[in-house]
Amino acid sequence: MSKKALIVHGGWDGHEPVKVTQLFKNILEDSDFQVEISDTLDTFLDKEKLLTLDLIIPIWTMGEITQEQMWPVIEAVAEGVGLAGCHGGMCDAFRKSVQWQFMTGGNWVSHPGGDGVEHVINVKKGSSPIVEGIEDFTVKTEQYYLHVDPAVEVLATTRFPVVDGPHATNGPVDVPQIWTKRWGAGRVFYNALGHHADVLEKDPIPEIMRRGFLWAAEGREIARKQGAKKYENLKRMF
Repeated sequence: MSKKALIVHGGWDGHEPVKVTQLFKNILEDSDFQVEISDTLDTFLDKEKLLTLDLIIPIWTMGEITQEQMWPVIEAVAEGVGLAGCHGGMCDAFRKSVQWQFMTGGNWVSHPGGDGVEHVINVKKGSSPIVEGIEDFTVKTEQYYLHVDPAVEVLATTRFPVVDGPHATNGPVDVPQIWTKRWGAGRVFYNALGHHADVLEKDPIPEIMRRGFLWAAEGREIARKQGAKKYENLKRMF
Protein backbone atom coordinates (compact mmCIF):
# COMPACT_ATOMS: atom_id res chain seq x y z
CA MET A 1 0.00 0.00 0.00
CA SER A 2 1.39 3.39 -0.99
CA LYS A 3 2.39 5.83 1.69
CA LYS A 4 0.82 9.31 1.69
CA ALA A 5 2.81 12.55 1.72
CA LEU A 6 1.71 16.16 1.91
CA ILE A 7 3.94 18.96 0.61
CA VAL A 8 2.95 22.49 1.65
CA HIS A 9 4.91 25.22 -0.14
CA GLY A 10 5.00 29.00 -0.01
CA GLY A 11 6.76 31.80 1.84
CA TRP A 12 9.82 33.56 0.42
CA ASP A 13 10.20 32.93 -3.32
CA GLY A 14 14.01 33.23 -3.21
CA HIS A 15 14.27 29.60 -2.08
CA GLU A 16 12.35 28.45 -5.15
CA PRO A 17 9.62 26.58 -3.25
CA VAL A 18 7.76 25.51 -6.39
CA LYS A 19 10.88 24.00 -7.99
CA VAL A 20 11.87 22.27 -4.75
CA THR A 21 8.34 20.90 -4.45
CA GLN A 22 8.62 19.31 -7.89
CA LEU A 23 11.99 17.76 -7.05
CA PHE A 24 10.65 16.26 -3.84
CA LYS A 25 7.45 15.11 -5.56
CA ASN A 26 9.54 13.19 -8.10
CA ILE A 27 11.64 11.56 -5.37
CA LEU A 28 8.55 10.56 -3.42
CA GLU A 29 6.63 9.19 -6.40
CA ASP A 30 9.67 7.15 -7.45
CA SER A 31 9.46 5.64 -3.94
CA ASP A 32 5.75 4.80 -4.38
CA PHE A 33 4.26 7.67 -2.36
CA GLN A 34 0.94 9.29 -3.13
CA VAL A 35 1.73 13.00 -3.05
CA GLU A 36 -0.63 15.89 -2.33
CA ILE A 37 0.58 19.46 -2.88
CA SER A 38 -0.86 22.56 -1.25
CA ASP A 39 0.06 26.26 -1.34
CA THR A 40 -1.84 27.26 1.78
CA LEU A 41 -1.12 26.73 5.47
CA ASP A 42 -4.84 26.25 5.98
CA THR A 43 -4.22 22.67 4.85
CA PHE A 44 -2.82 22.15 8.35
CA LEU A 45 -6.13 23.03 10.02
CA ASP A 46 -7.58 19.54 9.60
CA LYS A 47 -5.80 17.36 12.16
CA GLU A 48 -7.84 14.27 11.30
CA LYS A 49 -6.65 14.52 7.70
CA LEU A 50 -3.05 14.99 8.84
CA LEU A 51 -3.32 11.81 10.89
CA THR A 52 -4.05 9.84 7.71
CA LEU A 53 -0.64 10.88 6.30
CA ASP A 54 2.71 9.17 6.63
CA LEU A 55 4.78 12.29 5.92
CA ILE A 56 4.50 16.08 5.98
CA ILE A 57 7.07 18.18 4.06
CA PRO A 58 6.94 21.94 4.71
CA ILE A 59 8.66 24.13 2.11
CA TRP A 60 7.80 27.53 3.58
CA THR A 61 10.64 29.99 4.32
CA MET A 62 9.90 32.69 6.89
CA GLY A 63 6.25 33.77 6.88
CA GLU A 64 3.92 33.40 9.83
CA ILE A 65 1.76 30.53 10.99
CA THR A 66 -1.27 30.94 13.21
CA GLN A 67 -1.80 28.90 16.36
CA GLU A 68 -4.79 27.25 14.67
CA GLN A 69 -2.61 26.16 11.72
CA MET A 70 0.39 25.10 13.79
CA TRP A 71 -1.04 22.94 16.58
CA PRO A 72 -2.55 20.24 14.36
CA VAL A 73 0.92 19.67 12.83
CA ILE A 74 2.68 19.57 16.20
CA GLU A 75 0.10 17.13 17.56
CA ALA A 76 -0.02 14.94 14.43
CA VAL A 77 3.76 14.54 14.40
CA ALA A 78 3.73 13.71 18.11
CA GLU A 79 1.23 10.95 17.28
CA GLY A 80 3.47 9.44 14.62
CA VAL A 81 3.22 11.36 11.34
CA GLY A 82 6.69 11.95 9.86
CA LEU A 83 8.10 15.44 9.26
CA ALA A 84 10.94 16.13 6.82
CA GLY A 85 12.42 19.05 4.95
CA CYS A 86 15.40 21.11 3.93
CA HIS A 87 17.10 24.49 4.22
CA GLY A 88 14.86 27.48 4.93
CA GLY A 89 11.71 25.57 4.09
CA MET A 90 11.58 23.93 7.51
CA CYS A 91 14.11 25.48 9.93
CA ASP A 92 13.83 29.06 8.75
CA ALA A 93 10.06 28.93 8.77
CA PHE A 94 7.82 30.88 11.13
CA ARG A 95 10.55 32.70 13.05
CA LYS A 96 8.13 33.81 15.76
CA SER A 97 7.10 30.26 16.59
CA VAL A 98 9.28 28.69 19.27
CA GLN A 99 6.91 25.71 19.24
CA TRP A 100 7.78 25.00 15.60
CA GLN A 101 11.50 25.31 16.36
CA PHE A 102 11.19 22.93 19.30
CA MET A 103 9.58 20.31 17.06
CA THR A 104 11.97 20.68 14.09
CA GLY A 105 15.16 20.73 16.17
CA GLY A 106 16.79 23.97 15.11
CA ASN A 107 16.53 27.40 13.55
CA TRP A 108 18.55 29.48 11.10
CA VAL A 109 20.59 32.41 12.40
CA SER A 110 23.13 33.28 9.66
CA HIS A 111 24.98 32.34 6.47
CA PRO A 112 28.35 34.13 6.72
CA GLY A 113 29.64 35.12 3.28
CA GLY A 114 26.27 34.74 1.59
CA ASP A 115 25.83 32.48 -1.41
CA GLY A 116 28.73 30.78 -3.21
CA VAL A 117 30.79 29.74 -0.18
CA GLU A 118 32.65 26.51 -0.88
CA HIS A 119 32.56 24.24 2.16
CA VAL A 120 32.67 20.59 3.13
CA ILE A 121 29.80 18.56 4.52
CA ASN A 122 31.34 16.08 6.95
CA VAL A 123 29.27 12.92 7.20
CA LYS A 124 29.20 11.32 10.64
CA LYS A 125 30.04 7.71 9.89
CA GLY A 126 27.81 5.11 11.51
CA SER A 127 25.26 7.67 12.69
CA SER A 128 22.31 6.43 10.62
CA PRO A 129 21.32 4.28 7.62
CA ILE A 130 20.32 7.58 5.99
CA VAL A 131 24.00 8.38 5.36
CA GLU A 132 25.40 4.85 5.18
CA GLY A 133 28.00 4.58 2.40
CA ILE A 134 28.01 8.35 1.75
CA GLU A 135 31.37 10.11 1.96
CA ASP A 136 32.15 13.71 2.88
CA PHE A 137 31.28 16.03 0.01
CA THR A 138 31.89 19.64 -1.04
CA VAL A 139 29.20 22.16 -1.91
CA LYS A 140 29.32 25.76 -3.13
CA THR A 141 26.32 27.56 -1.76
CA GLU A 142 25.32 29.24 1.50
CA GLN A 143 26.97 27.80 4.59
CA TYR A 144 24.19 27.44 7.09
CA TYR A 145 24.81 28.49 10.71
CA LEU A 146 22.04 27.20 12.98
CA HIS A 147 21.07 27.08 16.62
CA VAL A 148 20.42 23.40 17.19
CA ASP A 149 18.53 21.34 19.74
CA PRO A 150 21.05 19.21 21.71
CA ALA A 151 18.60 16.30 21.50
CA VAL A 152 19.03 15.80 17.73
CA GLU A 153 20.97 12.87 16.25
CA VAL A 154 23.59 14.57 14.08
CA LEU A 155 24.26 12.88 10.72
CA ALA A 156 26.52 15.53 9.14
CA THR A 157 28.22 18.80 10.07
CA THR A 158 30.15 21.64 8.45
CA ARG A 159 33.06 23.49 10.00
CA PHE A 160 33.02 27.25 10.60
CA PRO A 161 34.60 29.66 9.97
CA VAL A 162 35.23 29.54 6.24
CA VAL A 163 34.45 33.24 5.84
CA ASP A 164 35.75 35.79 8.34
CA GLY A 165 33.38 37.62 10.67
CA PRO A 166 32.74 38.26 14.35
CA HIS A 167 31.82 34.60 14.81
CA ALA A 168 35.35 33.58 13.79
CA THR A 169 36.92 34.75 17.06
CA ASN A 170 35.32 31.71 18.74
CA GLY A 171 37.59 29.41 16.76
CA PRO A 172 36.56 26.35 14.75
CA VAL A 173 33.09 24.96 15.43
CA ASP A 174 31.20 22.13 13.74
CA VAL A 175 27.60 23.09 13.07
CA PRO A 176 25.08 20.29 12.39
CA GLN A 177 23.70 20.29 8.83
CA ILE A 178 21.75 17.03 8.65
CA TRP A 179 19.94 15.49 11.60
CA THR A 180 17.09 13.36 12.84
CA LYS A 181 14.95 13.83 15.91
CA ARG A 182 12.01 12.22 17.69
CA TRP A 183 8.91 14.22 18.51
CA GLY A 184 6.68 11.92 20.51
CA ALA A 185 6.00 8.93 18.24
CA GLY A 186 6.96 11.01 15.18
CA ARG A 187 10.23 11.03 13.29
CA VAL A 188 11.78 14.32 12.14
CA PHE A 189 14.44 14.58 9.39
CA TYR A 190 16.21 17.78 8.33
CA ASN A 191 18.88 18.72 5.79
CA ALA A 192 20.14 22.32 5.88
CA LEU A 193 21.24 22.33 2.23
CA GLY A 194 18.98 23.62 -0.50
CA HIS A 195 19.30 27.40 -0.89
CA HIS A 196 18.26 26.92 -4.53
CA ALA A 197 16.71 23.90 -6.21
CA ASP A 198 19.85 23.12 -8.21
CA VAL A 199 21.79 22.45 -4.99
CA LEU A 200 19.33 19.67 -4.17
CA GLU A 201 19.89 18.06 -7.57
CA LYS A 202 23.60 17.41 -6.97
CA ASP A 203 24.76 14.03 -5.69
CA PRO A 204 24.59 12.75 -3.03
CA ILE A 205 21.80 15.07 -1.84
CA PRO A 206 18.85 13.47 -3.72
CA GLU A 207 19.70 10.10 -2.20
CA ILE A 208 20.03 11.59 1.28
CA MET A 209 16.63 13.24 0.91
CA ARG A 210 15.05 10.02 -0.38
CA ARG A 211 16.37 8.03 2.57
CA GLY A 212 15.35 10.76 5.01
CA PHE A 213 11.80 10.84 3.64
CA LEU A 214 11.48 7.08 3.92
CA TRP A 215 12.92 7.00 7.45
CA ALA A 216 10.56 9.73 8.67
CA ALA A 217 7.53 8.12 7.03
CA GLU A 218 8.26 4.69 8.50
CA GLY A 219 7.52 6.00 11.97
CA ARG A 220 3.80 6.32 11.22
CA GLU A 221 3.30 2.59 10.67
CA ILE A 222 5.26 1.78 13.83
CA ALA A 223 3.08 4.23 15.77
CA ARG A 224 -0.08 2.63 14.38
CA LYS A 225 1.05 -0.83 15.47
CA GLN A 226 2.31 0.16 18.90
CA GLY A 227 -0.34 2.74 19.72
CA ALA A 228 0.99 6.29 19.82
CA LYS A 229 0.65 8.24 23.04
CA LYS A 230 -1.66 11.24 22.89
CA TYR A 231 -0.26 14.36 24.51
CA GLU A 232 -3.42 15.94 25.89
CA ASN A 233 -1.58 18.75 27.71
CA LEU A 234 0.99 19.52 25.03
CA LYS A 235 0.15 23.23 24.94
CA ARG A 236 1.12 23.57 28.60
CA MET A 237 4.76 23.07 27.60
CA PHE A 238 4.87 26.59 26.15
